[in-house]
Amino acid sequence: MKRTALYDAHVKNGAKIVSFAGFEMPIVYTSITEEHNYVREKCGLFDVSHMGEICVRGTEAEKFVDSIFTNDCLTQNDNQVLYGMMCYPDGGVVDDLLVYKFHKEHFLLVVNASNVDKDFAWVTENNKFDCKATNESDNFSEVALQGPYAQTLLQQITDFDLNDITFFTSKMINVNGATFLVSRTGYTGEDGFEIYGTHDDVVDVWDVLMEKGGENISPIGLGARDTLRFEVSLPLYGNELSKTITPLEAGLGFAVKLEAGDFIGRDFLVKQKQNRTTRRICGLKLLDKGILRHGYKVFHNEKLVGEITTGYKSPSTGETVALAMVDRPYEKMGTELFVEIRGKMKKVIVRSKKFYNKNYKK
Repeated sequence: MKRTALYDAHVKNGAKIVSFAGFEMPIVYTSITEEHNYVREKCGLFDVSHMGEICVRGTEAEKFVDSIFTNDCLTQNDNQVLYGMMCYPDGGVVDDLLVYKFHKEHFLLVVNASNVDKDFAWVTENNKFDCKATNESDNFSEVALQGPYAQTLLQQITDFDLNDITFFTSKMINVNGATFLVSRTGYTGEDGFEIYGTHDDVVDVWDVLMEKGGENISPIGLGARDTLRFEVSLPLYGNELSKTITPLEAGLGFAVKLEAGDFIGRDFLVKQKQNRTTRRICGLKLLDKGILRHGYKVFHNEKLVGEITTGYKSPSTGETVALAMVDRPYEKMGTELFVEIRGKMKKVIVRSKKFYNKNYKK
């Protein structure tokens, strides 16, 4: 098992440590609900050093990334960040990722921790261009600072005007006396930043942010990270996306530019869009007592029509809700369905999958 450079800080703060994606990571420090609310109301600090970083450099880097990425990096501006997927030829998802474009000969692909080795193998196998991809995951540490207080706090330790880092853009800036890649991105639905640097520098930034934040900041574990992203309908690979779930079925067509390039999987997705998907991710609200969990079966009368991908009692709203992959036409808003919970059928209704309004700074 690997440990991030911040492992000692997690232990010091009383974290419960679990195995995740080959790392010993904090699942919770105090309680999921308390940490969740800190991010919504004040500010949370996440260790996301387990994420993978793949650098692509070379004269044809832009063409290569465009050939494996569903979004349009040919029109992507320098220092802009795009969200999208890498797909198999049959439209299934290799991984969802962020693509940082520094210039047309230098890109950074930030991929999910559990998929780093698979993703790097896929990137390497499909590189037929004049560029080189390197797995530099072990060279980076990363923290995410998220919440309404994030900019105010981070501004205290940098002279750079953070208003110049707009939504889904990045800059190399000096923070706390060292150079970091800072982007206005995150996985919570709140305004905030993701901060990449050397291991030692990130440890120092963690310590100074925790010190200066005082009562306005809390370390956040993987538990609240999941409830936060779920409430604003951000997908988790292995739940809402997978080798057998396409981006269109997941409702992520905004990040699939079918008209822009000829990426791997495009032909299948063009046909799927033309023929309409036979199923899609939708939101469910439980009308009975109980908790909705990943893997629970969804029924229309006695017919199996879907499966829950993620379910929780929403800390922000108090409602018991879920994301579920449901066959058409049962995914339509207002449709009453049933979920099997411990052998009993519980009534649910199809609702918007946006359980909480995002507070991004555009």
